[in-house]
Amino acid sequence: MKDEILYIQHEGKVVEAGSVFEHVMAITLDPRTDNREGILRCITSREGDIAMKGTIDRSELHEVTGESLEHFDIGEKLDIKNESEIIAQIYTPGLKFIGLEDPDIWIDTEKDLMHLYFTLPVVNTINENKSTTHLGHAVGKDLNSLAMTAPALLANEHYGAKELSVAPVNTKGFRYNLVESSDKVGDTVYSVVRVVLSEDMGTPWEFGEIAFHPHTSGLAWIAGHASPGPLLSKNFIDVGEGKLLGIMNGCEANQIIDGKTKYGDFLTGLFIYDYEQGKIDWVSETPLIRDSEAGKDGRRAITFASQFVETEQGKGILYAHVDDSFVRAYTLDATQLMKLLPKSI
Repeated sequence: MKDEILYIQHEGKVVEAGSVFEHVMAITLDPRTDNREGILRCITSREGDIAMKGTIDRSELHEVTGESLEHFDIGEKLDIKNESEIIAQIYTPGLKFIGLEDPDIWIDTEKDLMHLYFTLPVVNTINENKSTTHLGHAVGKDLNSLAMTAPALLANEHYGAKELSVAPVNTKGFRYNLVESSDKVGDTVYSVVRVVLSEDMGTPWEFGEIAFHPHTSGLAWIAGHASPGPLLSKNFIDVGEGKLLGIMNGCEANQIIDGKTKYGDFLTGLFIYDYEQGKIDWVSETPLIRDSEAGKDGRRAITFASQFVETEQGKGILYAHVDDSFVRAYTLDATQLMKLLPKSI
């Protein structure tokens, strides 16, 4: 089945770095504004080669606005109250703060509140193997009134959390949300999809079990690293009671070259999530999307999805950043996606 049957890659770029930033990524949008306002991660400086382990990106979160879903302009740096106070509580001597990363907006429709989640990266200046990530949190009425709180998840000595996927409340009254976490097997550290238990979206959560592990998946496109992307609503596509179809970001297996770790290509696929049990039932055998411009000129190819917007019944736009440089839009059709799913659906 040809890729163009499964999705339509939009022409041009939804957001690009321009003269201020060399790299932009991880767009997230506020549905209350008809998805015309949101947040973007912008890289202010980079140390190292993005294809190799050990790269350090310094980031800022910036507001974005668009007159349509096809193009957004980068605005001012996001101002979050209490940021310096919360950061000071987390970072101790030997740890370096390099800026907020990977934002995710979730709206509490009952209270009309915006919850913003983001990566709080911990870079250990003494031992890079001890670097990790917390999942930060801020809340407010809108982008202009956000205040940072205690992190949703504080990393422990073994793993941290980033790249949140918010699940519906289950019949037990809480959420089995998903995050990107990590797990070490032998000498290799894998990015895994981990369940986290949330009774309240505004207070700290609990780490749960690993829901998907690249090491045991047997899938080449996601053999190195896995990260949960947007969960798609039942209105868009229904895959069964207590289950949702989601977008999975996967990376091919690491390679060791001259003693250094080189990452594989990042591609975007599908998964089915049982949010009642906190279990991933299925991950696609092959990726769904590889951008036509990803990995040009010998670079590592990256197609990484961060936001999905339904535009009409059974159709929607998926936003992904390409090579950490710009954001692209792709139209997805539920009828076509159903062809990829297990026959039991």
